[in-house]
Amino acid sequence: MIPKIKFGTDGWRGVIAADFTFDNVAKVALATANFYKKHKKIKNGIVVGYDSRFLSQEFAEKVSEVIGNRGIKVILSDKISSTPMVSLLTKKLNAAAGIIITASHNPARYNGYKIKGDFGGPAFPETIAKVEKELKKVIKTNVVSKKSFDELVEKGVIQKIDFTAAYVADVKKKLNIDVITSAGIKIAYDAMHGAGQGVMGQIVPLKVSLRGDFNPSFGGAHPEPLPQHTRGLGEAVVKEGCDIGIATDGDADRIGAYDEKGNFVDSHRIFALLLKYFVEEKHLTGEVAKSFSVSQLIDQLCNKFGVKLNETPVGFKYLCQLMIERDILIAGEESGGLGVKGHLPERDGIYIGLILCEILAVRRKKLSELVEELMNEFGWHYYNRYDAHLTEKEKQRILKTYKKGVKSIAGVPVLRVETKDGFKLFVEKGWVLVRASGTEPLIRFYAEADAPEKVEALLKGAQAV
Repeated sequence: MIPKIKFGTDGWRGVIAADFTFDNVAKVALATANFYKKHKKIKNGIVVGYDSRFLSQEFAEKVSEVIGNRGIKVILSDKISSTPMVSLLTKKLNAAAGIIITASHNPARYNGYKIKGDFGGPAFPETIAKVEKELKKVIKTNVVSKKSFDELVEKGVIQKIDFTAAYVADVKKKLNIDVITSAGIKIAYDAMHGAGQGVMGQIVPLKVSLRGDFNPSFGGAHPEPLPQHTRGLGEAVVKEGCDIGIATDGDADRIGAYDEKGNFVDSHRIFALLLKYFVEEKHLTGEVAKSFSVSQLIDQLCNKFGVKLNETPVGFKYLCQLMIERDILIAGEESGGLGVKGHLPERDGIYIGLILCEILAVRRKKLSELVEELMNEFGWHYYNRYDAHLTEKEKQRILKTYKKGVKSIAGVPVLRVETKDGFKLFVEKGWVLVRASGTEPLIRFYAEADAPEKVEALLKGAQAV
């Protein structure tokens, strides 16, 4: 039986041992090698990294072996590495591409395969389509390596280097770490057993460090920096008297935060705080880009500052393309992924967390005060998301209903509908978005309104349609 391997919103992901097997990974690696063999930078090789998931190192070594047997140099991380590290090294080494074995924020039973472009960000959709085309040619191939992984290492075709050291040095050059340390910002950091483990503490002193050890099951938790998965961080911030709590996901490219009172600060508010700081304090210029599922708060800030706002379908690859093609100051998505000018066209949870710390140091205000200041100026925005795991039949029924048209949600009239990615239904002082996930078998329901209870009513109403 020919395996089904499809790249979704952010790479190919599958259940370990069911879909994500060594044979399938070898086929994808061969297709990648065949496509990039003609790349103008291929003499500089392909960068390969891996996160803290079960068998990630072994999968990365298999990828390196397959690519190395095609006569392509491989620069392999010598330890667990984050997605931003792979993107950074791909760009710094002028490599043809980067590959990281990760399923990002997905549950522990998943693993995945992400491709990075030579510019240091997610490969463009058209590039992924070409790799998939190559994959169709080799899908029936039994991939056999003439030289083993160890032989290729011995011959220097596969070279292991320290991605973490290169990343830490780069971040220290780009950010004003001294202003954070001299202000004495007390930081609690939760690596969620992911690829950020042991990294943040090499850049700034930490008051509290949580889940910074190797645990491929993520301690039974879901490695996504949302309040339901990071309650321990909020409690630790209050207990230890910290100024901020920062959590990063499985591959450390997404962020969630807590203020000093233990209140969760979601990615929309982080996005807004950064944009306000960049324009008002640092006097930086450029356009803004956001995903379809991001808060209208960003629209309000852009209107105030007279900044052009670009909106894309969900998936950082679309934002990345804009960051390369246009002068984008900041780009962000709902799920905690933010990229900023002067770093990489890529999400980076640790880097964004450090900018938040810099804001606290420069503004000399508590994080709760900064959020309140923002909301008092632009109105209070509340947001939530619900992921519904459904059968394919149920999923198609719901999508078909929305395609036909829905006139009201939770008893509230629908004012207009946008279909850039899924179905976004606007109501008075709020909206709800219904879209099928590109990486998991589920439908995501997103909602924003001016009161938390209204958000919950919209989410329940959207599911009941």
